[in-house]
Formats: sequence, C-alpha cells, structure tokens
Amino acid sequence: MSHLALLVASAFFMEYLDGSIIATALPRMALSLGGTAVDLHIGISAYLLAVAVFILPGGWASERFGARRVFTSAVAVFTLGSVLCGASNSVGELVAARVLQGIGGAMMVPVGRLIVLRTTEKHDLMRAVALLTWPALTAPLLGPPLGGLISEQFSWRWIFFINVPLGVIGVGLALWLVPRMVSTLHKPFDGRGFVLGTIFLLCGTAALDQMGDNAVSWRTVAALAGIAAAACWLFVAHIRRSPHPLVNPANFSIPTFRMVMLGGTFMRTLISAMPFLLPLLFQLGFGLDPFHAGLLVLSLFAGNIGIKPLTTPILRRWGFRSVMVGNALLQSVTMLACAALTPATPTVAIVVLLVISGASRSMQFTSLSTLAFADVPQPSMSSANTLFSVAFQLAIGLGVALGAVTLQAMGHVLGDGETPSLAVFHGTFVVLALLMAISALDGLRLAKDAGAVLAQRPGKG
Repeated sequence: MSHLALLVASAFFMEYLDGSIIATALPRMALSLGGTAVDLHIGISAYLLAVAVFILPGGWASERFGARRVFTSAVAVFTLGSVLCGASNSVGELVAARVLQGIGGAMMVPVGRLIVLRTTEKHDLMRAVALLTWPALTAPLLGPPLGGLISEQFSWRWIFFINVPLGVIGVGLALWLVPRMVSTLHKPFDGRGFVLGTIFLLCGTAALDQMGDNAVSWRTVAALAGIAAAACWLFVAHIRRSPHPLVNPANFSIPTFRMVMLGGTFMRTLISAMPFLLPLLFQLGFGLDPFHAGLLVLSLFAGNIGIKPLTTPILRRWGFRSVMVGNALLQSVTMLACAALTPATPTVAIVVLLVISGASRSMQFTSLSTLAFADVPQPSMSSANTLFSVAFQLAIGLGVALGAVTLQAMGHVLGDGETPSLAVFHGTFVVLALLMAISALDGLRLAKDAGAVLAQRPGKG
C-alpha cells in the first residue's frame, strides 16, 4: 500500500507543482518567446482551466477503461505535455502544450486517488491519505521559489524538462505497481452532465482567476459567476433525474461526506488563503525581498511535513470530530497571531508560528481528505472521489480569491492606497481568523464516533 500511495502522491506533486512553478519564471519566458509576462499568464490560466474541466470525466473513464490504464496514460500525457512546453518557441505553442499537460494532470488526480482508495484497507486509509495530501500542501509553497531558481540558474525550459525522467519512471512504476481493476459496469457517458459541469467549472475557475488578479474587472467576474451559478443549478437538476449521472448525488446523504464537501470545503478555502497572503505580507508589509519572504513561508512546509508521522496516532487517540474542531480553532488562533506580526517581530517567533500553522493546516487537510471516504461504499467510491476532487480544486482557487478580495475590501475600509499597508494585512488576518472559528461549529454536527472505522487498528473492531 505505501509504495502505491507514494507513487500516486509523487504524480500529484508533479501536477500541483506545475500549477504554480512558472509564476516567477514568466519574465524570462516572455523574453525568450517574444511576448510579455502578462501574455504568458494565460499559460497558467490555460493549465488550471484544463485541470478543472477534465477532472469530471476521470471517474467514468476509470470505470470504463480501468484505473490502471487511465492513470498510466495520464502520466504519459502529462510527460508529453511537459516535453512540448519545454520545446515551445511561441506563446501559442506554450499555451497548447499547457492545455495538454492540464488534461494529463486532471486525470492523474482523481484516478490516482481512486486507485489508493480501492486498494487500501480501512485501517490503513489515514496513513495512505496523509501521503496523498502533502503534495497539495507543499507544491504551492515550493513552486514559485523553485521556478525562480531554475530559470535564474539554468533555463526556464528545465522547469518542464525536469518532469520527463520523473514521468518515464512514473509510467514504469504504474505498470508495475498498480493492479488491474477493470470494472464490469459500462454505463454510458453522461454528455449533458459533462457539458453543464464543464461550463460551471470553466466559468467558476475563470472568475476565481480574475478575482486573484491585481487589475480585476468586477463586471467580468460578475458575468462569469452568474453563468457558473446557472450552469451549477442546471447540473444539479440534471444529475438528480438522470439514470446514469456523471456523479451520484446520493453521496450527499452520507453525513461525513456531506460535512467534508460543504463545511470542509469552506475550511480548505480559508486555509488555502494563507500561502497567498503571507508572501505579500512579508514583501509589501515588511519590505523583504522575494527570496527572504519565500524562506519564511517555507516554515509552513516544515510544519506540513513534521506533523505527518503524528497524524494517524492523533486521529486514533482523539477521533475526527474532536481533532477537526480543535484544529480549526488552533488554525484560527494562528491566523489571529499573524495579525500581530510586524517587522520588529523576532524571526524565530515568526518561524515558530508558521511551523505551528503549517502543522495545523496539514492536520486539517488530512482529516478532511480521509473522513470524506469513511462511510462511502465501494460502488459509490468513484463518484464520491470525482466530487471530492472538484471541490478540492475549487477550494484552492477560492482561497486565493478570498485572500485577494478581503485584502482589497480591507484597503477600502481603511482608506488605503493601491499598495496594502501593514494595517490592511492585519485586518485581513483578523477576518480570516473569525471565519475559521465559525467554521469549527460545522464540525460539531459530526457524530462523536464519526470515522471510527478508520481509527481501528488491524485485528480490532
């Protein structure tokens, strides 16, 4: 189990890393390709949009063609996309290659998680999911500084070429480690559901991308959000009456899954705002250069990794409900503490705070990602996994958007200029801390023994 989970986690890391690694390399890429950094930003957006769209059919494809075949093909497509990205000689070629990369990455995530869910015993699920969550936590932190380092010391093309040996090894290991899981269920593809879901995800992701932009057009955001909301409503109405829906809405009748999809998505959104806000705080509020600001933010990474060996024992000792409620309150406290940071705060104190915040962040992601599938029966696992993957992807985008919007709103409230002051950052962290404390109430709705089957050790229960 651990080797298979590690393989899937490595594939996840490549996918999540590519969503953020080119951000700091855009100026050098623009110089090489004859465009501007603004022109090349579409490369980031194209990748995120492709991932958002092609997550939806991942579950159906794994059922129809076999998870092993789809996962291996996805890694191969992602690797091919990486080769084409590195070999691009124009903005158009890069964007097309990024879309191909996004298609492969989108299929890797839900299908890879489904493989682990179907091959792991319940008592080992917490450990397996802990391995699967670290890429989503660490890749957004490592991506920007790593992209800057590679583009400065070598060439921006190596940002993509570095994926090639990893992808080739990944394909070989997938063929070796992933068992054949051919389903006898060959339901027809829900084309109408896919189209409606695609419109919802495309417009929703585009709106979030706009909201995270400095030159945001609120008229465009409102139009995109309106189309997304209408498509979402039509999508929900369709899957409720379709005999073969793309995803099964019956999963929402499971209390643990419903909590993770609703309240849990709100928690992940708040947590995902921190890696966006902290670098801005250290650069604009403290006056640090990007390199030193990045070093401080890496303290979150240390907390993410450091808590991993303790995640399973903690959940087994105190249970999901207590851990998730207590951890949400701890995350709220760390956000509130960030509102007290100033340039005069000792570096050691900042590092300790961020390590604690990173550990709490990791603990909550792992708890939510594990609890989501605690009570889902195997026949419904593929559909539940697709829904979870979509919610997970949207929560990351929502986090950036929420951070940007709250920062702008606080600037208007305090009558600040275009560049946020330290007071604006402090006010933003206070708002997030209050929202996180409120989100803890949702965890209280869980039964005291929620997820207890996952906490059983082998031979017990």
